[in-house]
Amino acid sequence: MTRYKLTIEYDGAGFHGWQKQANHGSVQQTLEEAIRSFSGEEVTLYVAGRTDAGVHARANAAHFDLQKETTGDVIRDALNFYVRPHRVVVLAAEQMPDSFHARLDAKGRSYRYLIVNRRAPLALLAEKAWHIVKPLEVEPMQEAAKLILGKHDFSTFRAQGCQANSPLRTLDALDIRRDGENIIFHTDARSFLYHQVRNMVGTLTLVGNGQWSVNDFRKAFESHDRRAGGPTAPAQGLTFWEVDYPKT
Repeated sequence: MTRYKLTIEYDGAGFHGWQKQANHGSVQQTLEEAIRSFSGEEVTLYVAGRTDAGVHARANAAHFDLQKETTGDVIRDALNFYVRPHRVVVLAAEQMPDSFHARLDAKGRSYRYLIVNRRAPLALLAEKAWHIVKPLEVEPMQEAAKLILGKHDFSTFRAQGCQANSPLRTLDALDIRRDGENIIFHTDARSFLYHQVRNMVGTLTLVGNGQWSVNDFRKAFESHDRRAGGPTAPAQGLTFWEVDYPKT
């Protein structure tokens, strides 16, 4: 039995999220069926970051165990053949020690959120970004974002149904920049609460459009109450960016 790590890219618009579920297509199910078609084996994939319906991934990671003797390159090419026509791609398949675990060994995860801030509707990025017509100011959003760096109670940005044992998380980075009509949020942490990134982005847009002051944002965050926060940003603007593992 050999353990393999997959690095995976996918367009979330065609899936009901990562996790396998009855009557809905998922990334996990698509890849597990491809592994079965290639090897004849039933496997379970364990992922670094489960994504919701509509959320994309640039470099998510998962692992599984396989009895068949093969190589990582053969697995990569075979899975990319069998997953067609679904918009999921295995970028790499690597043999790993039996002790490796895609979720438990991850020391950090990164997400990127894209807003297109313009009057005209979206065509090319309709399923890749949140379209906001009202002008957003980046500077006050950057100022507000600094308030939530570090270790805090993130209950204001924790969605109902979150299964985490604690609302405490350490936010290592939340960078916001404008590139023309695009506003890009990049955030890093060891782990995130359910919908935390989308709720942070949605709440920060209230600061960017002038509805809230930075102090309003501070009060909402310090209330530790989801009802005090802003809207949940749409799923299509969010991309699971990458996983950070300890250097070996």
